[in-house]
Amino acid sequence: MANHNDIDIDRVAQLARVELTAEEKAKFSRQLGDVLHHITQLEQVDVTGVEPSAHAYPMVNVWADDVAQKGLSAEDALRNAPAKRDNMIAVPKVVE
Repeated sequence: MANHNDIDIDRVAQLARVELTAEEKAKFSRQLGDVLHHITQLEQVDVTGVEPSAHAYPMVNVWADDVAQKGLSAEDALRNAPAKRDNMIAVPKVVE
């Protein structure tokens, strides 16, 4: 179990690119210590025989069938383009 005094909150703040006051450092150090304490408790749970999953419940048929369909014509695709040239959207040059 991680003690909140063992947490290098200055390093965590540096990695997060935030500046913390002394009060915030003390508060967040305690909160992070609490989170690590709960993680330590979870590590003690016996998960033998529990199959890993990406979702809390089974997900099946989450994708539509991949069926080829006719796409937009060039005219339809370019209908709202602010500028077009040779059946393409014209954009300002950004690289010299």
